[in-house]
Amino acid sequence: IFYITTDAGVVVMDMDDPLKPKLVTTIPMPGARATALQFRYLFVTDGRGLHAVNVTDPRNPQHVAGADVPLADAHKIYLARTFAYVAAGKDGLAIIDIEKPEKPKVFQMFTGDGKITDARDVIVGTTNASLFAYVADGVNGLKVVQLTSPERQPNFYGFSPDPNPEVIAWWPTKWPALALSKGLDRDRGVDETGHQIAVFGRLGSRPMTLQEQQMLYMKDGKLWGVTDQVKMDDFLRGEIKRKLEFERPAAKH
Repeated sequence: IFYITTDAGVVVMDMDDPLKPKLVTTIPMPGARATALQFRYLFVTDGRGLHAVNVTDPRNPQHVAGADVPLADAHKIYLARTFAYVAAGKDGLAIIDIEKPEKPKVFQMFTGDGKITDARDVIVGTTNASLFAYVADGVNGLKVVQLTSPERQPNFYGFSPDPNPEVIAWWPTKWPALALSKGLDRDRGVDETGHQIAVFGRLGSRPMTLQEQQMLYMKDGKLWGVTDQVKMDDFLRGEIKRKLEFERPAAKH
C-alpha cells in the first residue's frame, strides 16, 4: 500500500503488483503535504497541522476525530517510536508525543534559541548512544540536532527516552535545503516479491507480510483488545472453582 499526498488529499494505492497499480481510495485532506506510517496509524501533515489516520484496514482508512495537532506550517514528518518529529517551518522542529496515537500532543517546539527558522524536512537516526535529528532548514541550510546523549538524558538506553534537543552543528548550503534522504535501516531488505535481498544482522529472516502481521492483532476481521477493568464475574467463578477443588475430599482407594 502506498500513501501519496495530493492537493485533494492522501491517495491510497494498491502496489501489490508494481506493474498494475490500483487506486484504493482517497483520504480527504486537501493540501496534504507529507505522510509517515507506523504500525496501525498513518500521520499526515497539511496546512493545518498534524493528523492521525487509523489504517488498521488499509483499504478503509479512518481519520481519527480529534487526533489533530495544530501547526502553522507543517512540512515533512519522521516517526520514531513514541515521538513524531515535524519540520514546522518558522516554528522550528515540532516534537509530538504519539504514545497514544489517537491523542497526539505537543511535547516540545524547538528552535534552538532561534537557530532553526525555516524547517522543511527532518530525518532521525541513532549513532552509538545518541539520537540525532537532521533538519533541512530551508534558507539556513542543514542543522544537526542531538536529541539524546548520556550527558543530557540519563535514561538514553530506554525504549523511547524523552528527547532533550540541542543544536550541535550546521552547514550553510548554497541553495535552500528542502529535503533529506533517509539513512539505511538496520534491518532486513526484500524486493517487491517479498524475497530477501539483503541481510543486516538477521540471517534467514525477512519482514512479515501484512497478512502475517495481522495474525498477531486481528481475529475474524476485528482488532484484538484488552480492558483495564477486571471482569469480576470471571474472577469469582474461577476462585470458587479453585476453592471447591481444594476443599473436595480426596478420593479413597
